[in-house]
Amino acid sequence: MFAGLRFDHWKTAVDEHGVVTLTLDRAGSSVNALSRAVVDELGQIVERLTIEHPAGVIVHSAKPSGFAVGADVKEFVEFAKHGSVLDSIENAQRVYEALAQLPCPTVAAIHGACLGGGTELALACRQRIAADDDKTRIGLPEVMLGIHPGWGGTARLPRLIGAPDALPMILTGKALSARRALALGVVDRVAPASELLAEARVLLRHPHARPFARRAKAWLTNTWLARQILAPTVRKQTAAKVRKEHYPAPFALIDVWQRGGSDIRQRLRLEAQSVARLADTPTARNLIRVFFLQERLKAQGSGSQHGIRHVHVVGAGVMGGDIAAWAALKGFEVTLQDRELKFVQPALDRAHALFDKKLKQPAQRAEATHRLRADIDGAGVSDAQLAIEAIYENAPAKEALYATLEAALPPDGLLASNTSSIPLDELRKGLQAPQRFLGLHFFNPVAQMPLVEVVCHDALDAAIQQRALAFCKALGKLPVAVKGTPGFLVNRILMPYLLEALRLHAEGVPDPIIDRAAKHFGMPMGPIELADTVGLDVCASVGDELAPFLGLELPPGLAETLAAGKRGKKDGQGIYTWRDGKPVKPEVDPDYTAAPDLADRMILALVNEAVACLADGVVGDADLLDAGVIFGTGFAPFRGGPIQYVRSEGAAAVKVRLEQLAERHGARFTPKNGWDNPALAPA
Repeated sequence: MFAGLRFDHWKTAVDEHGVVTLTLDRAGSSVNALSRAVVDELGQIVERLTIEHPAGVIVHSAKPSGFAVGADVKEFVEFAKHGSVLDSIENAQRVYEALAQLPCPTVAAIHGACLGGGTELALACRQRIAADDDKTRIGLPEVMLGIHPGWGGTARLPRLIGAPDALPMILTGKALSARRALALGVVDRVAPASELLAEARVLLRHPHARPFARRAKAWLTNTWLARQILAPTVRKQTAAKVRKEHYPAPFALIDVWQRGGSDIRQRLRLEAQSVARLADTPTARNLIRVFFLQERLKAQGSGSQHGIRHVHVVGAGVMGGDIAAWAALKGFEVTLQDRELKFVQPALDRAHALFDKKLKQPAQRAEATHRLRADIDGAGVSDAQLAIEAIYENAPAKEALYATLEAALPPDGLLASNTSSIPLDELRKGLQAPQRFLGLHFFNPVAQMPLVEVVCHDALDAAIQQRALAFCKALGKLPVAVKGTPGFLVNRILMPYLLEALRLHAEGVPDPIIDRAAKHFGMPMGPIELADTVGLDVCASVGDELAPFLGLELPPGLAETLAAGKRGKKDGQGIYTWRDGKPVKPEVDPDYTAAPDLADRMILALVNEAVACLADGVVGDADLLDAGVIFGTGFAPFRGGPIQYVRSEGAAAVKVRLEQLAERHGARFTPKNGWDNPALAPA
């Protein structure tokens, strides 16, 4: 059937029944990223299948990592640079539509990661079967890159499972498990991974009949009238979560779906044109850059062995307890030490809640629970390859603890501190082996915040640093190596922003106005709400530590608020009153007019410190700085990070704005060292 044809990325086989198996195995890659070459080869294969009329076609992957991770993003960037995005999209659409039009049964056999263009490839098949295990993930995450599906995802998925289920899946970019995909009708069957191909052949011979109710829902929710009724509601729901000027892709997707009729060719044309327009927006360029920054952080520690089996954590407070729980969740043996069991028990209770949420099987939850043990006497440290100190921010107390831990640790054990601000040069001065001491600074909440700062100092052994990076990778975190100077990277950059917001509060600016200005810029949470969430006591503690170094002062009124027992969310009362975990924000006088430089006072305080951090070499380069601030603080991803923001606005123009703020509000806004850095020039 394929005589005379040679393929680099696809393997073809025909069995005695005339069933063709197409196996995707991109050459020179551990994953199936769908490049133009991969798609073009599929086009040649489908063209031959159109002529040969096989009994059926099964599409699957030879990669252990999964089916396909989507379009090759690097190649997409090149297409965008050369203005050929539309051509590349239309080419893939033609190939997928030709596959969809084959007159024979077609089945996609999915395992592992099936994302973006991989999911769209599966949707172009008549039926889908997925491996029934924890590794299978099926989704359309293009919105996270500032675009939306362009190879038929918006044209096919709503018609397959109905708009009410399809649109949230595409708009959020969240991937589905095999079982969830089955429940929604994205796949027709699930099977054990070891039997996936055999069961795919059964499905080919005996196609799954979709229930009438599901087919009716798919048709009814995509009629012209339904689209005109549903689209405004979905648009309003989306606008409540993101701003159109910040993230245009979700709104473009809704428009494409609303305008799409019954003709698949018309829907594909609308989809392709929309993605081509989005690809040329600053949001898409910045979000794609953030994607590559994330991939770079994921690669930190690759190729190194952490050699850690047992982690001993001292301090069962929120941070220490949650670090211990996360490590146990990820397969490490963990002992958690504190003065008495009554201090450890709340951490164990939170850990059990985490295991219940993250682990679906009772056996898995039981294993994780067994891996995490209370250790009041600290006996576990002698068996640990890593000891993490997570006690309160007091240098003498930490140094006293290190003397005990260091003596008990095995010779190859790592000693780490979760300090958020104390310089490591200060903490290491009494150690016998400072070369194995470093910082592992996690962020709260540990289960949600992806970043870990691997805090270094000049006496740290390079091999120890690599082991720490590899450990973070094993935890599923994004590590970034930073210098052990005060505040490291994230807190040093974040603190001027928070302190300026608290100063605005002290000046009488309504708190909702302060938060609204920051969110209008693109921050995920307003700084007043953030300060309450972190804890005003924590802000004051870190502020006390950093203020002299940063040349700042704590804003007036903060000490009085704390003295009144108002620490924020954890007390139910801070700057805001908190009910059921949410702030109760007071109404603002509708006639109140905020000062035009309100947002600049907060954002440029942050940006100014980011520039100084880059000049001081706190991180290796501007990309790592932007990655750290985005994944450590949630800094507006669509802006690409504080350094990328400076580049887009122009360093000279931002510096002038800072000088104007300094004239109006004080010397704290004086541009710091580093504004002449070539790294601030547009790329």
